Amino acid sequence: MVDQATIETLMDKAWPAIEREDLECDSTVKWVLRASEGVTQRANSVWPMAPAFTAAADSDVRLTRSVRTASEWYRRRRLPLIFQVFDDSRSAALNGVLDRQRFTRQSETKIMVRGRDGVPANLPGPDVELSDVPSAEWLSVWWSVDGRGGDPELSVAQKILSGCPAAYALVRDDDGVPAAVGRLALVDGWGGIYSMATSVEHRRKGYGTRVLNGLLEAGAQRGLEGFWLLVTAANHGAQGLYAQAGFTEHGSYLYRQAPLKRSVSGC
Repeated sequence: MVDQATIETLMDKAWPAIEREDLECDSTVKWVLRASEGVTQRANSVWPMAPAFTAAADSDVRLTRSVRTASEWYRRRRLPLIFQVFDDSRSAALNGVLDRQRFTRQSETKIMVRGRDGVPANLPGPDVELSDVPSAEWLSVWWSVDGRGGDPELSVAQKILSGCPAAYALVRDDDGVPAAVGRLALVDGWGGIYSMATSVEHRRKGYGTRVLNGLLEAGAQRGLEGFWLLVTAANHGAQGLYAQAGFTEHGSYLYRQAPLKRSVSGC
């Protein structure tokens, strides 16, 4: 349906960092350094677009040098060095270097995809409110579930959201209170399901399913080729919901963060 390199590119475009810089060591290695004032790991991590030195005798030396360069880039921005490392053979050499430098492993995430077959190409029902921009109510529900920080961090998150065309879905309860939201990133003929969030008091009542179905129908109506989404490996409930909606696993990734360096204290 879609190869790994393509899905990585779609993901990068769907959640674009505010600041980014290419790090090219030679023809075999290209990393993208991304920073967004620390808001979300995706937008503040290295994407090893071409991560490996294939069969190079000095691969460890050259990778170590690249890690050092990336570390300095993030240090100037007062951010930790984090790699988004995909689970495939291309990452083996990089993982070896990061293991030796004791990078932690965090937030294992599954990638799931599905085609548009079987999704009705209709506009979502009247219970699903769609918009091209996130409303204040949409942002309030999403940030109450996934937000990390206050108004300054939310402002950065809004810049990330606006960096890609998208459709925003919101469903209300019977009293008109916003219950669940979701985002459909529109990238190169594909749709990425992001920011799925249901407020605590509305969970396990089907609101998330209505948002998901509304986004899928909106994508099919736009003629999208297919859809992808990201779900943490520990979130088995969400994985079940997405499997019922026709999504299947298509790889995974995790974040690898440099160990914190503590200065010597007199205490």
